[in-house]
Amino acid sequence: MVIVSTAVKMKAVVARGPGSPAALKVEEVARPAVPDDGVLVRVRASSVNTVDLYALTPVAHLVRSFKPAVVGTDFAGTVEAIGRAVTLFQRGDEVFGGVRGAFAEYVCISEQKAVVRKPAGVSFEQAATVVVAGSTALQALRDHGRIKHGQRVLINGASGGVGTFAVQIARAFGAQVTAVCSSRHVDVVRSIGAARVIDYTQQDFTQAGQRYDLMLDVAGNRSWSDCRRVLDRGATYVGVGAAGIQHSPGGGGRAIGHFLNVRLASIGGGRNVVAVFIASLKKRPSLAGRPSGVGTGEARDREAIRPRRSLGSSRVPVDGPRGRQDRDRGRPQ
Repeated sequence: MVIVSTAVKMKAVVARGPGSPAALKVEEVARPAVPDDGVLVRVRASSVNTVDLYALTPVAHLVRSFKPAVVGTDFAGTVEAIGRAVTLFQRGDEVFGGVRGAFAEYVCISEQKAVVRKPAGVSFEQAATVVVAGSTALQALRDHGRIKHGQRVLINGASGGVGTFAVQIARAFGAQVTAVCSSRHVDVVRSIGAARVIDYTQQDFTQAGQRYDLMLDVAGNRSWSDCRRVLDRGATYVGVGAAGIQHSPGGGGRAIGHFLNVRLASIGGGRNVVAVFIASLKKRPSLAGRPSGVGTGEARDREAIRPRRSLGSSRVPVDGPRGRQDRDRGRPQ
């Protein structure tokens, strides 16, 4: 008798080559194998971030040797299986984190990578919006911006995924936050902690006569000469993207040009400039970098990861093999 072994299959969103998001397809692929240090997670929810579009670029296609790839990064779900060397998790744990290939029924990640237990009371959908946008905002302000209590902070592009986290984090550090967004988001951005909100359809923030100690530029839609007008001598500029231009025709090239122009034009200008950076998904951020008043207890950690409002990350609940009933059972009542 001949025994034929077949790999366990799962559904996933796959990029087969360069193109637009419309080129993505839901396909059946092999479920990841679980190595000794691996944690297999059944995904309950994921979220869409700009970085996920990288899989559709010619560069990404070349880097992966023209092979198809499962897209997505943020995930939240339940531990399905663990490797024999895993000590930090057990089957049934509710977790969230970030790893390539998250738009799938299952993901596998090393227990030492970006995966942690989900606090009780935080839904899978909420947790699935945190990792990419939240880590980017935190690292931009704390690690690159060196934010301090009482500083005047300007956030250009405050209503997207990174921007909404940035407003809340800057406020938690005790900064005076000025946020720039469109008319329809003014009330929401004010409600999450911005002391002042500038509607860019009504007012040009570079002509308002205000100066700041730190500018976080998410939109990337203003030149360095414009931005310099609002920065005090010795202030810091951190660019975390170019959301305001990169989704228009030719936006990828324009975004790269923007970063280069900012870096070159700012040389010798008396300001500290981080033209662009990519967030690092770390296992455990240093407790020394916590804002004053933010403790280590579960209640405070739960509140820290709960997005009060995230306008820029699309939350995607994922129905696993047992369907909607199983997903709903994971939600807090």
